[in-house]
Amino acid sequence: MGKSLLCNITALIKSCTHLSQFKQIHAQIIKHQTLTPHFITFHLSKLASLSALLTIHNNGVNLSYANFILNYLQNPPISLYNSLIRAHSLGNHPIESVLLYRKMLRHGVVPNNYTFTFLIKGCGRMRDCDHGLMIHAHVVERGFDRDCHVQSSLIRVYAKRYDLFSARKVFEYCDGDDVVSWNCMIDGCVRCGDMGMARVVFEKMGCKDVVSWNVVISGYGVEGDVGEAEKVFEGMPVRNVVSWNSMLGVYARCGRVDDAVGLLGRMPRRDVVSWNTMLACFEQSGRGKEVMALFHEMMRDGFVKPDEVTCATVLSACAALGALDQGKLVHEYIVERKIEANPIVKTALLDMYSRGGCISEAVQVFHSIENKDVLAWNTMLSAMARHGRGKEALQLFDQMREEGLEPNDMTFGASLSACSHAGMVEEGQKLLHNMSSTYRVEPKIEHFGCVIDLLARNGHLGEAIQLVESMPMEPNATIWGALSAGCRIHSNSEVGGNVGKHLIDLEPSHGGRYVSLSTVYSAAKQWYESSEVRNLMNGRKVDKVSGSSTSAERPSI
Repeated sequence: MGKSLLCNITALIKSCTHLSQFKQIHAQIIKHQTLTPHFITFHLSKLASLSALLTIHNNGVNLSYANFILNYLQNPPISLYNSLIRAHSLGNHPIESVLLYRKMLRHGVVPNNYTFTFLIKGCGRMRDCDHGLMIHAHVVERGFDRDCHVQSSLIRVYAKRYDLFSARKVFEYCDGDDVVSWNCMIDGCVRCGDMGMARVVFEKMGCKDVVSWNVVISGYGVEGDVGEAEKVFEGMPVRNVVSWNSMLGVYARCGRVDDAVGLLGRMPRRDVVSWNTMLACFEQSGRGKEVMALFHEMMRDGFVKPDEVTCATVLSACAALGALDQGKLVHEYIVERKIEANPIVKTALLDMYSRGGCISEAVQVFHSIENKDVLAWNTMLSAMARHGRGKEALQLFDQMREEGLEPNDMTFGASLSACSHAGMVEEGQKLLHNMSSTYRVEPKIEHFGCVIDLLARNGHLGEAIQLVESMPMEPNATIWGALSAGCRIHSNSEVGGNVGKHLIDLEPSHGGRYVSLSTVYSAAKQWYESSEVRNLMNGRKVDKVSGSSTSAERPSI
């Protein structure tokens, strides 16, 4: 076989971007029977390794072709085993990496440090700790316990399982100049919530790099210690964009919106994380108009393109503002720019359409979500509740259970709210009872509030009062408010008067409580009592709650 053909095959393998291309080259290798066994083994191994790597980059899970080549070759090289172990460790079933490792040992193939590095990462993604301990034992047995890559992987895995003691034991044997191991140990302490130990390791570290400083800043953000984070940030000898983003994240996490705005203005360069962090900071603080204004600035800036996180945050702000037109424009932008509409983006779209009154569009988005998580189901249930579709909501609840997803307290909150909006008394009572008895989810005061509101609004005031008395927690203003609303609807001034007085005692500065009680008395034509409540309100100089509205300018996208 000519040297030019050998070079061509090697070049073609490196340029492959699709599985069909790998198979075409595979066919050419088989077709030329003059190739040596060494050449065939080497290039088929290269094909399999690159196809496994391509699968990882494309977030795929189909490794059948690479596995086929592995089983076809008589003596697969360690590099092929390592590629497949790595792919399995990052896939949906990391246990496959351990099974492949065992197969490799049975065939007499000797593992190297890369084998263990990939295996340990896979063990870190498993619930069972036994596999990780077994691999660690093999690491020591094979003499790789002093390899820096293996040590760093072990520290990460132990810290991820909140076993800081074992992580420190591994760290004690690390090379003092290996910056990766030191950074892993600092990050492990942060992950385990031990900022004191993280700071001790950081101060002892003689080979700090920018990552070391960034991890400590983020750790103080998790602790809510803005002052220490600022000291570390200001003391940095060199900063990169991640450093600025870390400090920005501290301000955002701690609700320091104005400080975050100031820091964003000082940043020498912004990436998409910078913009997304500030957008999320505004959105989580209920400052939807600022979200839209910053989004427009990001679009005008033009240097950084919005991604799926940007779009999800902006859509959430549109939902909160009731800015349906803006939300639709963002949806159009997502489609036109082919931004990945992952489940988070689609859930934000669903919420935006449902809050904007477009329930049919919300349903369409919901059905387009593949691999729906509990958040997607909860958002759809809330949409049904918001639009008074109680029966459809309960059908969704049953469908969610049939698909193997366990409902959480938010699921029950949305479902009970749907029953309340639709006046489905029996269904709501049954669902509240089944929460703890069937699904082992303890009802919170919000769940009791939904059913009390449901009973009171539908004239079952006696049962509503019994439920209030049986609650394991003290009723709050929301509970008494639900009872008050029911009394007002059904003109029950006797119960309504007592409930209204409870509310005024709980919230003496809330003008709406006085107005509500006065209305209850007026509906029962108890004019004197109604006047007394008004006089009490004026005497305490309590103002009425004024109405408000929210609007947003139309964006140009």
